[in-house]
Amino acid sequence: IVSEIRARFESTAPSLGLGDRLHIEERTGRVDTLLSEYARVFDMLVIGRNATEDVDEHLVLHPDRIALLSGRPILIVPEHHTGPARHDRAVIAWDGGRAAARALSDSLALLEDQGSVTVLTIGDISPAIPASAVRRHLERHSIDAKVEHIDADPGVARALVAYCKSQQPGLLVMGAYEHSKFREDFMGGVTARVLQTVPVPVLMSH
Repeated sequence: IVSEIRARFESTAPSLGLGDRLHIEERTGRVDTLLSEYARVFDMLVIGRNATEDVDEHLVLHPDRIALLSGRPILIVPEHHTGPARHDRAVIAWDGGRAAARALSDSLALLEDQGSVTVLTIGDISPAIPASAVRRHLERHSIDAKVEHIDADPGVARALVAYCKSQQPGLLVMGAYEHSKFREDFMGGVTARVLQTVPVPVLMSH
């Protein structure tokens, strides 16, 4: 498999015109730990999301853990996502938390290339920093932004996924979990549920 990946890389790399900025490395170890360590010296880590569960546990990527361990933004692309990298509309899931603020900051370079950005609030959360302040912040960066609110029915994760399915933004920006990782693993959470089913690329930070 490794030899096939290297052969495909070597045949594709020249056409991308990135020169010595593009290279391939082989390393062994736990995949989350390795990617987290290497991500620290890059602007962003782009990974795929497996749609199936019949994957060796040692090869399964956990984007929320990688975001936590690396301190870098993670762009998660759903399996079988074949659409182009769109630069027309993005959605920021805003709850006013630290992780959401970090995701907002980490995404600015991409958002400046988007045609428009929707700052989305969900349910009865009343952020200390309202979505209108985020809109003004984006406008200071010459980003066309608007605010929208949806009900958290039948739950925050499902509501957010349904919104993305109906509106089909080019990118969803969101912060990772804000509470105990044990609680997230044991009970499940918005982060995991969204990443499992959302049909668009997600930029996530912690």
